[in-house]
Amino acid sequence: MKRLIAIMGLVLFSLSLQAQDKPGSMSGMQGMQGKGQMQMSEEQRDAHMRAKQEQMLIMHDYYNRILAEEDPAKKQKLKDEQLELMKAHHRKMREHKQQMKKMHKKMMNK
Repeated sequence: MKRLIAIMGLVLFSLSLQAQDKPGSMSGMQGMQGKGQMQMSEEQRDAHMRAKQEQMLIMHDYYNRILAEEDPAKKQKLKDEQLELMKAHHRKMREHKQQMKKMHKKMMNK
């Protein structure tokens, strides 16, 4: 159980590091600010944060359900479901990053 929590912590930590801009890079919205790009409106920022919050709440719900489950088969099923959710979220973030790179290239070519 401690191993699962440690692994999940490392996964979330690595995802948060990937989301941060690297010094000197032009990836993400922060690297493009001030260069004629679209900036998020207050409503868009709020919707973005609410979506992040929803994802976190879902993951916390899975953590709690896994910790509370006594049956090993059911516990493994919950872990598998959680892993699939994490994979889907990772794919979504990767696609978003690719879209941002394409948009950045278009902006730099203008």
